[in-house]
Amino acid sequence: MLVLLKGILIGFSFIAPIGMQNVFMFNNALSNRFAKAFFVASVIWIADASFALSAFWGFGAIIMTNIWLKIIIMLAGGGLVIWIGFNIIKTARQVKIGSTGKTLSLSKSVLTAFLVVWGNPQAIIDGALMLGAFRSTLSFNDALLFILGVVIASAIWFFGITVTVNMLRHKISNKVLIFINFISGIVVMIYGIYILIHGVSQIIKYF
Repeated sequence: MLVLLKGILIGFSFIAPIGMQNVFMFNNALSNRFAKAFFVASVIWIADASFALSAFWGFGAIIMTNIWLKIIIMLAGGGLVIWIGFNIIKTARQVKIGSTGKTLSLSKSVLTAFLVVWGNPQAIIDGALMLGAFRSTLSFNDALLFILGVVIASAIWFFGITVTVNMLRHKISNKVLIFINFISGIVVMIYGIYILIHGVSQIIKYF
C-alpha cells in the first residue's frame, strides 16, 4: 500500500508541472460541452498513462544514452509544440460557451491530445529520467504497484480538473475564454520555440 501511495504522490508531482499538457486540458474543459470534454480528457489520460508505462519500463534509457535521438526528439517535438500553439490561437476567437462553437474537431482534438503528451520533448526527457530512476530502485512486484499509483494519479488529475472546470465554465464570459485561449496559444508557441532553440544549441555544442 505504501508503494502504491508513493506512486500516486509521484504521479501528481510529475503531471502537475507539465504546462503544455495542462493548458490543452483546461482549454478542452472550457471550450467544449461536457461529453466531448470528458472524451478528450479520456484520450489525454490514455496517452499519458501509455507514456508513463513506456518511460517506466525502459524507453527512457534508450533516449538518454543516444544524443542524436534526444536532439531529434527536441527538434521534432519543438515543431509539434509550435503547431499546437498555432491551432489554439487559430481557434481562440471561434469558441463559444454554451454551444458547440467552431472548436477543434473531434479527430483533431484526439490527435492533439496525443501530441501534447508524446510530442512534448521536455516531458519525454524528464519522464524518462524520473520514472526510469524509480524503476531501478524497485522489485518487480513493487514496480507494478508503483506505476499503478502513477496511472491512478493521472486519472484523478485529468478527470477531476476537466469535470470541475467544465462545470464552472458558464461563469466565464466568452471574451475571457477567448483571452485565455489566445494567451495559452502564445505561451505554448513560445515554449515550442524555446525547445527548438535548445535542440539547435545541442547540435552546436556537439560539434
